[in-house]
Parts: sequence; C-alpha cells; structure tokens
Amino acid sequence: MRPAYPRPGRQGFRRWVPSWRQALGSVLTFAGLLTALVTIMYVRTEIPADLNAFATQQDNVYYWADGTEMARTGEVNRQDLDLRKVPEKVRWAALAAENETFYSDSGISLSGMTRAVTKMVTGGSTQGGSTITQQYVKNAYLNQDQTFSRKFTEMFIAIKLDNQMSKDEILEGYLNTSWYGRGTYGIQRAAHAYYGKDVSQLNASEGAFLASLLKGAGLFDPSLGPKNHERAVERWNWILDRMVTIGKLSKEERATYTTFPEPQAPPKPAGLTGQTGYLVETARAYVSAHTDVSDHDFDLGGYQIRTTFEKPRMAALTKAVAEASGRLDAEKRDADKDVRIGAASVTTDGRVVALYGGPDYLKQGFNDANSSVVPAGTSFTPFVYAAALREGVQKERGKPRTPVSPATVYNGDDKISLLTPEGPYWSRSGKIVKALNDGGKSWGRITLKEAVAQSVNTPMMQLGMDVGLDQVGETAVAAGLLKNSLGQKLPGFSLGTATPSAIRMAGAYGTFAAGGLHSEPYSVDRLSRNGNPVPVEKPKAERVLPAQVAGAVDDALRDAVLRGSAAAAKAAGAGAAGKTGTAQDNKSAWFAGYRGKVSTAVSLSRIDPRSQELQPLDGLAGAAKDTLGSTIPIDIWTKYTAAQRS
Repeated sequence: MRPAYPRPGRQGFRRWVPSWRQALGSVLTFAGLLTALVTIMYVRTEIPADLNAFATQQDNVYYWADGTEMARTGEVNRQDLDLRKVPEKVRWAALAAENETFYSDSGISLSGMTRAVTKMVTGGSTQGGSTITQQYVKNAYLNQDQTFSRKFTEMFIAIKLDNQMSKDEILEGYLNTSWYGRGTYGIQRAAHAYYGKDVSQLNASEGAFLASLLKGAGLFDPSLGPKNHERAVERWNWILDRMVTIGKLSKEERATYTTFPEPQAPPKPAGLTGQTGYLVETARAYVSAHTDVSDHDFDLGGYQIRTTFEKPRMAALTKAVAEASGRLDAEKRDADKDVRIGAASVTTDGRVVALYGGPDYLKQGFNDANSSVVPAGTSFTPFVYAAALREGVQKERGKPRTPVSPATVYNGDDKISLLTPEGPYWSRSGKIVKALNDGGKSWGRITLKEAVAQSVNTPMMQLGMDVGLDQVGETAVAAGLLKNSLGQKLPGFSLGTATPSAIRMAGAYGTFAAGGLHSEPYSVDRLSRNGNPVPVEKPKAERVLPAQVAGAVDDALRDAVLRGSAAAAKAAGAGAAGKTGTAQDNKSAWFAGYRGKVSTAVSLSRIDPRSQELQPLDGLAGAAKDTLGSTIPIDIWTKYTAAQRS
C-alpha cells in the first residue's frame, strides 16, 4: 500500500516536498492569520486618553517684576509652544534630520520598523527606526523601553494618531516633548538653553544645530567635549545640505552658513538658594490662594509667574541684613545663637517688593518674613493710637465715648495702676495690675502723640483699656494684620503680644503712609500658562481709616524718627517715619516704618531649634544684660531704606 502522507504517489524524500498548491495555500493561510492578528491588534490598541505625566510635566518659571528670569521649579525644564511660533526653516531642519517624508507618510516606516526590529534581535542600536509620529507617540504616550511589544504598540498608535490628528498637531507635540539636553524638553526651552533667546528668533543654521540634538543630545552638545563638537559640526553641515536637497533651503542661503553657530555655555541653574526659595514659596502660595489653578495642575507646570519682587530692592535688603547682623558672633557668645531675622517691603498699593526669609532657603526652609510667632512689641502701639482717634474712649461704663486727639494728655509715670470703666484691673492673684515703662522712667503728663513718638508704655496700656481691647484689635485687622495673629486680649495686648508677620506689619504700616487706604499684600502681578493669560486676583485699595486718623498716626511716626525713640532712622532720609518695637519680656525686637510709598518691617528673635520657644535677647551682640531689644532691626531698616535714595 502506497503511503498517503504528506504527498500521495511520491516515494522517499519527495513525498515531503510540498506541491505548489500546498505552498501557496500555506502562504495564504499564514498571510490571512497574520492579517487577522494585525487587524485584531490594531482594533484593540487605543490611543491613551491622557499624555503620560512625563510628557505633560513642564517647569514653572518665576520672573522678577522687571520681567527677567528669577527661578524655575519642576523636575523637567519644558514649556509648550504653538507650532506657528517656530520658524518654518527651523521646523524643516528637524524634519530633514529625522523624517523628511513626514507630511506624506502614514505615520510609520515599514523599512524603519524592520531595521529597528532586526537590530533589537541582533543587539544593535534602535536609533533611526521611527518616524516623527512614532517618536511623538513614544515621548507622549509610552516610554523609552526598546521591546517588541512596545514597538508594535507604538506602530499601531502612530497609525491611528496619523488618522486623527493633523500633521502640524503631531509635529507641534513632537517638538514640545523631545529631549534636547541641558535639562530641557521642547524646542522653546532648548532655544533659551543653547542660544539665550526665544525660538521665534532662531535662523535655519541654529535650527539645524538644535535638530542635530534630536539624534542624541549627549553626543552632540559641543560643551561636552571636542568629540561632541566635531560630531555636532558634521551633523549640522549634513542637515543644512539635506534641507537644500529636499528643497527647503536655497543654495544661496546655505552658502551663507559657513560658520558653526556656537551655542552659549550651559547656563548655571537658577536654583532656590539664598533668598530665591523664599520668594518662590511666597509667590507659589499666592497662586494657590488667589487663582483657580489647582495644586495638581500647577505642579504639572508650564506656568509663567511674574512676581512683584524687585531685584535691586532684594539685593539692598539682603546686603543690609548681612551688614547689620555682622555684629553677631555665635561662636563667641551663646546669646547670639539661633537668631532669626525676618523682613519685608510692601508698597502702599500692596506689592511685596522685597523680603528676607532667612540665611538660605536650602538651609532653613522656614520663611521668617512670613512667620507669625514673633511678638510685635511696642511697634503695635500705633494701632492703639489709631483706634483711640477713630473710636474715642470710654472711662465710665454707661457713659458715652469721649473723643481724643493727638494733644490729649495721659499719665506717663512708671508703675501706674491700670483702670477699667468699672475700676482697677485686678490680676488673678488678687493684685492691681500696674503698667511699667522701659528702664522705670516716669514721663509725667504726656500727650498721646508724644507717647507714641517716645515709645512710652504706660499711656498706651491705659489708652488700650479706655478704647477697649476688642476695638484695638479690630483697628489692627482693618489696617492689615490678620485676626488669627492677635492672640489673647489682656492688658499687655496694647504693648504688642500679637504676632504678625513682617509682610503683614509692613502692609499695615503702609496704611498710615497711604492716608488710611489699605491694599492687601500680593506677590504675583501676572500669571500665564504657555503664554496664555490666567486670571489672578489682585487687591483693590479700600479706605479702612479716616484720612485724619491716618494723618495723625503718620505725624507721630515722623516725630519718632525726627526727635523720638527712632531717631537713629533719620539716616534713611527725609520723610522717614517709623516705630521701634520691643516685647515686654525682651524676646523680640522690631522696626517698622516707611519712606514714600514703600513700607518695611524688620523682626528679630531667638528661637530654640529644639523646643521652638522664644529665647530672651539679653546680651545679644555683646550688649549689656539689662539692655532691652536690639538696634539690629532699625539698623537694617535704615541702611536698606537709605540705599533706595539713589
């Protein structure tokens, strides 16, 4: 019986050789199965709904008030850009380098895919096996892994993407997500990193160099060594020649590009060192509180934040702090350890133009300019004075309030008994509470204006009792302090147990400078995302004190500088007004004041790093043990304010 398998009627090895019908059937069957498999995979492969976080994350860029760059935050340095802002020849430089048939292909290159798969099998490089559409898919939706499954997924998504998006949309996405080296993603940031200008200002020659980086920035950045420079020049020449070949650059223009467009040296990262981190933190908090931008969206980046901070004022304030605090020596004196200085400048229209948050943001992240733990001391008394002038006083319960004026006389003697409308104020220990002056000095009968100017405690404490501590607190809040910084309203409240931040104190004193108009402090002037404006709330001036009241406080503060307790501030220049501040327990020192339209507050304290409790300033900077407060805040204020005259 003849064997019937696999070919009947054949003997020996010939029965194993398939006929042409069998061969054709096998090929057609394989092709059918392959087609069915590819079709199933194509149908089942979906374009991801969202770009991956890596592709959408950008850096946020912070700018000084004059528009110059201050800092960047975010893990990647990237910013999206509309394709229309990329010069056509710069676009074609990238296309000539990577995918000259981009506008006519289907989104994939079968020959390129074959080469890529072959090289994966043989262990070779997979560079150059993808179209721009595929590269964009890899950048935006997938990852950089080189595997069979990832390659096929990339191919199917690329085909679908090519059918759903315009070529310009794909090219825009590609240019915005590609790695260009020097920590940059996207051609806009690359233009700044290599040439220090906007991409719209690039010419074809510079565009050709940036296009060379798409093949591997680590191999073509000239700053990384002679070999890189040699490769970059060779690639640059090739791309320009290729642009001529495909008709996107004239021979005449090509002839003008004979010198390699050397990129600038890699820029030093702006970072958050020194005061920069405090500025960024302050502006970031304002964006969070005064825009509709969620923290999640902001962290994805792409925002441009124009702050109110003025670089010259920041430099002057930082210098003034360094010079005035140079008297401290923590190695020689324990009293000079753990000193904290906070300072802020706010204009009468609310712009925070400068602040000092600490020695270095990377060493001390806590922002002392925004700290609300340092008692205001007697720098708070102008609010007591303003409340009295606005509300009047009530010395007997049930009787109407009596108006007061700057010329109203109070008892300025030491150790006077504090009175309420019902009689003496008794402590819990059963003793009548007495008000004390610094150094035990008695001033006799003294006007309220003089009491403020000379920083006499006892009239201010009694005045607070007569006005009502609630009314004093309301006036301080109206002027600009935060209600939650006021604390308990006991008799010492009038001498500054409240703990405002330097920013808030500067803003509140600015209310006196502005004749009773107050604008809330703000640190962000403009906000945009990828060049598109984003609404940001900015405060409007409101009348919170009668002009007459604010003017009277202003007179007292000017007298304090001209001939009173703040006479050291006269060196700041004509028109200076301000008030020193010392806590009764000598655990803080302040100076707050203004000249012109800029109000500045400086606080000083010592805080135990373990317990976070305030420590006495006794012996600070070598002063006598019985010396109250410190002259460092007024020195900082004076040197800084004087520097603004030039």
